[in-house]
Amino acid sequence: MTTPQAHEHIRLLVQAAAKVCEDKKGEDTRILELDPIDSGLADFFLITSALNDRQAQAIADEVELKLKREFNVMPNSVEGRRQGEWILLDYVDFVVHVFLAERRAFYDIERLRKSARPLTPAEFDEELKAMLAAKTRAARGKSAAKAPAKKAVEATPKKKSAAPAKKAPAKKAAAKPAAAKKTKKRAPAAKPAAKKAAAKKTAASSATKKAAARK
Repeated sequence: MTTPQAHEHIRLLVQAAAKVCEDKKGEDTRILELDPIDSGLADFFLITSALNDRQAQAIADEVELKLKREFNVMPNSVEGRRQGEWILLDYVDFVVHVFLAERRAFYDIERLRKSARPLTPAEFDEELKAMLAAKTRAARGKSAAKAPAKKAVEATPKKKSAAPAKKAPAKKAAAKPAAAKKTKKRAPAAKPAAKKAAAKKTAASSATKKAAARK
């Protein structure tokens, strides 16, 4: 079963091939969307008419070149290129038929594929545009549905970091000058102690002198 992405890619290839037919003046270009039950492997037939074998060959060559250059796709097989009366490019998922007008009328593929849905290149383009537009809307809808969830996550309050704890060293640093001040204030207290020691020495020397005088 063809996936939606693969089916979209096939449509883009068919659209590009149909544009080549139009640019190369192919006549009565039609795209047959084949019934899945009746089509076998292919999903589409692209049919166009040429006035002569040279034009038929030019259309087929340009289709092959464009799909190779722009999509890197090559036909699985090519038939009838040398004669140029009915050139068939088989891309498996779709088949390009380039006929001379009388050969197209003789084989009448459109009549044989009664279950197929015929489309002009313009109708095919409109359907493809509508498909791509619907795909774009669906993608935007999914993006819009995801957006509120992201906003909710962003709105959740963040936990406060433990950054204020880093201020503790600053207090210790501030405590050092205070300790230094206390040390400076205590320094003068050493002077009275020195005076007391000197007084004790003076008293001791005077007592010694008195004792000597009594003897």
